[in-house]
Amino acid sequence: MNTGLAGQVALVTGAGHPRGIGRAICRRLAQQGAIVIASDIGMDAADGELTQLGDNVSAAALDVTQPDNWQSVVSAIIEKYGKLDILVNNAGVGLGSSDFLGLSEKDWDLTLAVNVRGVANGCQAVIPHMLERQSGRIVNMASLAGIGAIEAIPACYTASKFAVTGLTKQLAANYAASGIRVNAVCPGSIVTQMYDSTLQLIADANNVSLEQAAKIEAESIPLGYSAQPEAIGDAVVYLVSDQAAYVTGIALPVAGGMSPGL
Repeated sequence: MNTGLAGQVALVTGAGHPRGIGRAICRRLAQQGAIVIASDIGMDAADGELTQLGDNVSAAALDVTQPDNWQSVVSAIIEKYGKLDILVNNAGVGLGSSDFLGLSEKDWDLTLAVNVRGVANGCQAVIPHMLERQSGRIVNMASLAGIGAIEAIPACYTASKFAVTGLTKQLAANYAASGIRVNAVCPGSIVTQMYDSTLQLIADANNVSLEQAAKIEAESIPLGYSAQPEAIGDAVVYLVSDQAAYVTGIALPVAGGMSPGL
């Protein structure tokens, strides 16, 4: 299938962890021939796994909470490649107590700074360039918790992901006529480094082993299993490809049929 991504320049945030969704997105985009800039706080250009993805993948240190850092990274990309076609706002944090009254001011501040303002900062940094070219694609990483409340998820996280979904839809409406498509992906149970913490919580809550916890998690998913992060990479590739040329403003669940809650 020709996705039209060969030679397209893509910036992916939150791509520092080898087991993370961001890294899987980079792999999938690179496999389609895109020029990929993988970014994260303290991103190391000598990252062994990253260098194995090919000559079309490079690294950039980026703190998404800092608008000046965004401007520097985006300017450097445009200076080197002459364009920036794709932004994937994947960076995010999940922290805080499931007890609403137990959430601290720090929990709220960091969650909103990264998950909401970080996404907005990225969009503000790239949209002026996309407007000049009358073309661009943005994918924001939301969550099932961004389209419905899920028991035991920290309220600050749910609120932040609802904001990502809302921001996505607003930007899609604002910039569709300028050739800029903006969509969100809403992952369910994905086997990343954060999946380990989820299993531990399930194990502790049910007084069972991690193996039993994994079975409990799988039984909550209609398709019967937790997906590898490449499933999210595939969804992103679709949304930024020519095949999705008529798709904007959606919040796409990639969750094996899991219910988003209330």
